[in-house]
Amino acid sequence: LLVDCHSPWSCCLIYNFYPPAFFPLIDECRKPWKSFVFSYSCHFGPWIQDHLSSGLCAWQRNHSCEQFSYQQSYPFPTAPPVDPFAKIRVDDCGKTKGCFRYGKPGCNAETCDYFLSYRRIGADVEFELSADTDGWVAVGFSSDKKMGGDDVMACVHDDNGRVRIQHFYNVGQWAKEIQRNPARDEEGVFENNRVTCRFKRPVYVPREETIVDLHLSWYYLFAWGPAIQGSITRHDIDSPPVSERVVSIYKYEDIFMPSAAYQTFSSPFCLLLIVALTFYLLMGTP
Repeated sequence: LLVDCHSPWSCCLIYNFYPPAFFPLIDECRKPWKSFVFSYSCHFGPWIQDHLSSGLCAWQRNHSCEQFSYQQSYPFPTAPPVDPFAKIRVDDCGKTKGCFRYGKPGCNAETCDYFLSYRRIGADVEFELSADTDGWVAVGFSSDKKMGGDDVMACVHDDNGRVRIQHFYNVGQWAKEIQRNPARDEEGVFENNRVTCRFKRPVYVPREETIVDLHLSWYYLFAWGPAIQGSITRHDIDSPPVSERVVSIYKYEDIFMPSAAYQTFSSPFCLLLIVALTFYLLMGTP
C-alpha cells in the first residue's frame, strides 16, 4: 500500500493487490479536507462498491475502468469577499478634508474632469484621486508651478484591469518611475471610464530628493492621461491645472477650478464681446 500526501487537504492511496488492505483507511474519509483516489483491477470494482455503500465515503467513477475517486462531502474553503471600493464623499470637502475640483461647476468625484482630496490621519495623509480617463491620474508636489523636480504619485490602470499606485519624479518634462514608493493602504478601481484610487503616505519622511515632506506647503500639480500596457503617456491637456497657491495639509478648503470649456464665457474678452453684441442689437432695433 502506497500513501502519497501532496498537501494537508488531500491524499492519494494506490494499491494493486488484495482489497482488504484498503479497510483500515476507510475511516480517513471522515476527516475534513481529505480526498482519496484508488487504482485497482477491474474485477475488484463491484466488491469495493458494495463495501462503500455504508455511506462512509461518497464515490464517483472516472472515465477509466481502473480508477475510482472517493471524496468526502466537506466543502473547500473559499477566499473571503473583497470589500468594494468606498465611494469618495464630497460633503466633507472644506470640513474634514481639503478638495480640488476641476471641470463643470458643481461637479463631484464622479463627474469632475479631475478630483483630488486630502486629509490627515495620524502620521499619514490620505489622498483620493479620480479623473475621466482610462489610463492614469496623478498629483505632483512642486516648489513652483512648473513641471520639473517634482514628487509625483500616480494611480495607473493596467491591461489586467487593476489600478496600481506608483511613485514618479519629474526630470524636466519626463516622469521617471521611482522604485521607493511611500504609498500604503492602496486601493483603486476603474469604473465608468474613470480611474479612481485612495492611498496614504507619511507626513514626514527621511531626507530624500524624490520624496517631499508633506508638512511643508507645496504647489499641487494635477494631471491625467492615457496609458499603454500599464505605462503612463503624455497628459491629456497641454497645460494641466495647478493650485493657485501653495497647499497646506493643515488647512482644509473646497476649491473649484473651471475647465477650459467653462472658462470661455467667464473671460473678460468674452464678456466684453457679449456686451458689445447686445448693445449692437439693441441700437439696431427700431
